[in-house]
Amino acid sequence: MTSSHSIEVLETDLNSGRISLQDSKEDPKSTVQVSILSDTSEETVTETNPFADPKVAEHYRGIYEKSNYECKDVFDPDYKWTPEEEKKLVRKLDYRVALTSCILFVALQTDRGNLAQAVADNLLVDLGLTRSDYNLGNTLFLVSFLLAEIPMSLASKKLGPDVFIPWQIIGFSVIAACQFWMTNKAGFLACRVLLGWIEGSLVADLVLWLSYFYKSKELTIRLSWFWTTLSLVTIFTSLLAFGILRMRGVHGYAGWRWLFLIEGIFTFLIGIAGFYLMVPSAVETKNRFHPKGWFTDHEIKIVVNRVLRDDPSKGDMNNRQAVDWKGLWMSLTDYDVWPIYLIGLFAYASLNTTGPYLTLTLKQVGFSTFNVNVLTIPANVIHIIVLLIITWASEKVNSRSLFALILPLWNLPILAAMTWWKGTNINVWGTWTLYTILAGQPYIHAICVSWASRNANSIRTRSIAAAIYNMFVQLGSIYSNNIYKADDYPLYKNGNRTLFIITLVLVPLFLLVRQYYIARNNYKSKKWNAMTPDEQHEYIQKNAHLGNKRLDFQFVY
Repeated sequence: MTSSHSIEVLETDLNSGRISLQDSKEDPKSTVQVSILSDTSEETVTETNPFADPKVAEHYRGIYEKSNYECKDVFDPDYKWTPEEEKKLVRKLDYRVALTSCILFVALQTDRGNLAQAVADNLLVDLGLTRSDYNLGNTLFLVSFLLAEIPMSLASKKLGPDVFIPWQIIGFSVIAACQFWMTNKAGFLACRVLLGWIEGSLVADLVLWLSYFYKSKELTIRLSWFWTTLSLVTIFTSLLAFGILRMRGVHGYAGWRWLFLIEGIFTFLIGIAGFYLMVPSAVETKNRFHPKGWFTDHEIKIVVNRVLRDDPSKGDMNNRQAVDWKGLWMSLTDYDVWPIYLIGLFAYASLNTTGPYLTLTLKQVGFSTFNVNVLTIPANVIHIIVLLIITWASEKVNSRSLFALILPLWNLPILAAMTWWKGTNINVWGTWTLYTILAGQPYIHAICVSWASRNANSIRTRSIAAAIYNMFVQLGSIYSNNIYKADDYPLYKNGNRTLFIITLVLVPLFLLVRQYYIARNNYKSKKWNAMTPDEQHEYIQKNAHLGNKRLDFQFVY
């Protein structure tokens, strides 16, 4: 059998010597090679446009119209822009979108992370709490946070993250500030439950909002900035706590009370600012706060079309469209994303166990109340450096599972020393060093959240994939917060032995997840390549709703 092919000239630029060619019979998912020649240089640019086939473009245009996708009017399969224009636009997105997400995340980390600082100022004694009560409060917070993930994510999808997130921050900042007036165990536990419920889904909501503006490969790096913010906030609030906790006695109140009140007011102001900082989408940036909007008409088309060419499924729902019960069930039962969820269940056990006890442990081995918060700063500096390196490298070489494997390999020797090294009983600085290196471990959260988002391949699943992943992370946090027992005090040797075993399990888990996605891709490729081009076109038109189950979709690993 023979077939004829024709070459179509899509674009010429005599000034730059650029000629863009497209094989009219190319598969719609194929890569378009563009050669740029001049007297002084030679460069090859590779771009993928799934809408190069008019049939595919028309099919998705129908989907976008049916879903009333907010950006449908600027969808243009043939729209062109230069690499320089795109780079300039991405820098603007980093300022307008990524930086905004980091600022909003500051509010979450400030109000959920200051309890570990407050306990260094005798909060447990002042409220008459035992260590078991402290564990219970942390557990109730995590359970509440977990249970709120999906319902809060669904509400955010219906109202829009730009509306829901600012109100969400205002809500939990009020509860955080009210901890100033806690007087007993009941008040402590009630505040933990309310904070967990209102804070639930904020991370997932921000990830969904980021996905409206960034391509999948760009999202991972921006999420690494997101969690870099976590460490920067911890450093800043540790220094802040060093000063605020010295306010013990001001107007007769303990320093930890002032810590909750001052930081609660601070995050309340961030929530108010959220209404100014956030917009619904690239085509809805003009409002009373931004009368000129964020982008020019040309930039709007670049934002929308580059994201759709990267992932056409991003237009299959309106940004104010709720996920219905059928869609929710399909997302919950999407077994191809569950391997990543399973990673979230075990990956952060050591960090979630030692984190809440870091300041208490350092105080127990001999450091002063005011110094323990400052001594947590080096761990956060290490955390930032390692996070940025492994996240960048994982995208550079296009591998997630192998770079995630660095996490257990980093933690195993440290946990072994914390479990079996007898020097932790007497060596104060040795104990601090081990805890510091462990707390600075490679944080793979950005890799995994982006990984789940990319392997979802539908707005329906993507809108709650991050929430479900976080639910598994919270389940891991719940059991992690109960690994250290009172009878194992003060160095928790038995608890550290448990953490060593859990961390050891991660090694085969990462390798098995990698092999699972390789096997799924091979299975899909075999069936897809067995089809004729006409059968492939027909398949795409009839099965766009299948998301990551489509045969022409390949999982990343």
